[in-house]
Amino acid sequence: MSIRVENITKGFGEFKALNDITLNFPSGHLVALLGPSGCGKTTLLRIIAGLEQADSGSVYLEDNDASDLHVRERNIGFVFQHYALFRHMSVFENVAFGLRCKPKKVRPTESQIKQRVMELLSLVQLDWLADRFPSQLSGGQRQRIALARALAVEPRVLLLDEPFGALDARVRKELRSWLRRLHDDLGITSIFVTHDQDEAMEVADQIVLMNHGKVEQIGSPHEIQAHPANEFVRWFLNHEEGPEPLVQAGETQQKVMV
Repeated sequence: MSIRVENITKGFGEFKALNDITLNFPSGHLVALLGPSGCGKTTLLRIIAGLEQADSGSVYLEDNDASDLHVRERNIGFVFQHYALFRHMSVFENVAFGLRCKPKKVRPTESQIKQRVMELLSLVQLDWLADRFPSQLSGGQRQRIALARALAVEPRVLLLDEPFGALDARVRKELRSWLRRLHDDLGITSIFVTHDQDEAMEVADQIVLMNHGKVEQIGSPHEIQAHPANEFVRWFLNHEEGPEPLVQAGETQQKVMV
């Protein structure tokens, strides 16, 4: 499913988190929202999910205006940085939760729920942990269970907010390679937030590089590395020391639309 956001603006008091953002996310692509902390990437993700309301602008899902749809009606899977698993539920019950919460008319039978949950646990290679509780899992295992839970309701879009941010470097590297393979197998439209450029370069089809509520550049990992649009992009990619460069209005070059 394709996603389009048009003229999205969002403020928190005097702080403007997003300033007139317009983007297209093609169906089946894995797109990274990349940028420093506070640049607006998580706010944009939450607006797409319906967890935040924009001050102005629209969100379109497959060309249908979803701006006023409740989060439950958008059919979007969301994976949080800190897993958000239910501690008192087993792995199986965590993954089954969304299926059990469906309206009675469309709720699967118990046998169908069991089959779906075990298929997903097998997909994330953790079916042998079905009876464990979150406290008995490693960080990487918890994140894979969180992903299985998000996929259980067969979402049209998968949104991930710093999905590996709470993990150590070795596990992060393993899981981002695994996520790329999983995305290729499923073909679902996915957007993930990260401040780690190596993660974005390795995993994403397209990168949206943001700063101070604006889009600085859009393109493939190769395009952004080979042709940085302005001084901020060069500074961010090179991890240069010193203050962040000022990017004047109109200086941003959006050479490749997502």
